[in-house]
Amino acid sequence: MNSLLAPLKALSFLARQPITLPIEPRPAEPNYRGFHVNDWEKCIGCGTCASICDNSAIRMVDIKDLPSDPIKGIKARRPSIDYGRCCWCALCVDVCPTASLALSREYVHVGLDLNTFFILPNEKGMHGLGFPTGWAKSPDSDLLDLKRQSMPELTAEERQDSFVEIVKGFDDQKALLEASRCIQCGMCHDACPTNMHAPEYIRAIWDGDMEEAVRQIYRTNPLANVCGRVCTHRCETACSIGVRGEPISIRWLKRYAMDKVSEERIQEIAAEGCNNSPSGKKVAIIGSGPAGLTVAYDLARLGHTVTIFEALEQAGGMMRYGIPEYRLPYDKLDQDIKVIQSMGVEIRCNVRIGQNIKMADLEKDYDATMIAIGLHVGRSTRIPNSDHPQVYSAIDLLRRITAKETIEVPKQIVVIGGGNVAFDIARSLARLQRNSFGEVNVAITALESRDKMLADPVEIKEAAEEGLQLFTSRGPRSCIVTNGELTALETVACVSIFDEQGRFHPKYDEEDVIEHPASMIVEAIGQAPEIKFLGDALTEKLEWDKRGRPIIDKGGRTSVEWLWAAGDMVEGPDVIHAIAAGHRVAENIHQSFI
Repeated sequence: MNSLLAPLKALSFLARQPITLPIEPRPAEPNYRGFHVNDWEKCIGCGTCASICDNSAIRMVDIKDLPSDPIKGIKARRPSIDYGRCCWCALCVDVCPTASLALSREYVHVGLDLNTFFILPNEKGMHGLGFPTGWAKSPDSDLLDLKRQSMPELTAEERQDSFVEIVKGFDDQKALLEASRCIQCGMCHDACPTNMHAPEYIRAIWDGDMEEAVRQIYRTNPLANVCGRVCTHRCETACSIGVRGEPISIRWLKRYAMDKVSEERIQEIAAEGCNNSPSGKKVAIIGSGPAGLTVAYDLARLGHTVTIFEALEQAGGMMRYGIPEYRLPYDKLDQDIKVIQSMGVEIRCNVRIGQNIKMADLEKDYDATMIAIGLHVGRSTRIPNSDHPQVYSAIDLLRRITAKETIEVPKQIVVIGGGNVAFDIARSLARLQRNSFGEVNVAITALESRDKMLADPVEIKEAAEEGLQLFTSRGPRSCIVTNGELTALETVACVSIFDEQGRFHPKYDEEDVIEHPASMIVEAIGQAPEIKFLGDALTEKLEWDKRGRPIIDKGGRTSVEWLWAAGDMVEGPDVIHAIAAGHRVAENIHQSFI
């Protein structure tokens, strides 16, 4: 009987006031792993969070209104989260290189629409309420090593009187530790002019497979020994690890891998995938710098017959005759050149186009001709007495030093310029000076202020260690000549370099004048190509821009159908940009044959 009346008794409770409390979310603990928050100002869109997510809960979404700059390592995309997959492990937070990503203390979301569980988090949290952060980057949860391995190098005392290479290179342990820092985000790939496969070769180094590392390097770079030493390493500027710490030593790891594999094996690896069937097409290349060598390498691999004509005694262009051996040992440059020659490329040195061979002969005998002559002519300041015999061009002196010519250096030298060439010649002359006199008295005068100088910071630092003097924000006014002898360089303080429109228009404080004692003055203020070899008729046919450079299309072709151009004479001095240009030109020439 009671069981029949029980439901009626339950109905009697409907009229009573509830005695239970409503259920509300409890405050989460300080390190709770709730919904994601992302600081869009810090986020660079590297995608590392998506790569590490084992559940594929994170997808990168392109945002058209966000800034994008591959050189600085910034992509216009942000991570979106699928909470149907997320397990709140927080690996994405722990590995985030910029510390933009965190987990909030917010954990409640109710909705009938499944799309609401797929969000694009920002700093305001899941519901835009700005919930406080829960699990975030900390010294205990950071998976990243922000400090790069130090590079062993010669001390100033060990290097200042010789041209022995300064940098010693990584040992096995340092290379392994440095490679372990890479998170494989690929930002360096996008920043490199050649789109090198740095993450791949760094991963191969971590795996202990040096031959695979070399294989990955040669996918985009036939001058790996050179770039492992003197590349401007723009890729490191884009490295995501460098946002909060020190970027990966991408350049030094390339050098390490190349030094670990024998020359013979490198040649075999480089030859993989070559087309061994001759195409019957012949290509002439004028100049054996990085652009010319790259074009030769690519075209030879495609089966074309390639001949390089070099005016100087040895191949290498400005890499050999413009970069001191303490930065780039020439035996390493020779190794790279031998790899290119092993593809079947012929290099004919001591052949001057315009003298030994005419341009008309190249047009007749070859299916295509490419000019890659570099910048072998130094520009002059044209200040009073700059035509004195003791006023030299930095490029001429660097070439003479490479050629082992005797250079009589005086006790007092002044170099004009603030770029790498200025520091290269100043440090080279300082070595010769120390060998002759046991001391250094070389001054460098630069138009730029210390923080705006064009030279690499390492060059400036090492020059100071070697005893060179640096005078910044000073422009040359006159070479002082007394009784026919050069005695000093007069400089004046530079107040500004560019006008309001950004044009080069220095202004000076004429009251601030310094005389720098000098028996030798070296001008290192810029370079230009020597184009007389073209001849008047061809020069007139070619189209030139306002800076005196040949106008080319995207593939490097000039206004003359059978003639291409690339490298320093087109884009300015930079090895890696010349290599990238070489790849483009080679592809364009190959397509023209097809």
